[in-house]
Amino acid sequence: MTKPLGPYTPIVRSGELLFVSGQVGLRGGALVDGGVAEQAEQALSNLAELLRSEGATMSDVVKTTVFLVDMADYGAMNEVYVAAFGDHRPARSAVAVAQLPIGARVEIEAIARG
Repeated sequence: MTKPLGPYTPIVRSGELLFVSGQVGLRGGALVDGGVAEQAEQALSNLAELLRSEGATMSDVVKTTVFLVDMADYGAMNEVYVAAFGDHRPARSAVAVAQLPIGARVEIEAIARG
């Protein structure tokens, strides 16, 4: 499991809900090579790993928030997002931000049933 970048817990259970902190494209302590698609794929993989650690899957996700440094990356992120979730479509918000930790181009957080 990827070590958090700061003083927070990556996943928290509250009753039957799981709150997954924002995940960036970290693997082995560094951002993956490539652009937003590669980072989004790794971020979603990290998110899935955290869910598995609590006995949940991506199909248990009910809401996500996607943070993008550049909205021009929206389409590339969407392709990876659809591949990760398949036919499951949780509620989602996508917002542009000025900057993300460690120079990431995308960050994804989630709320899931646990």
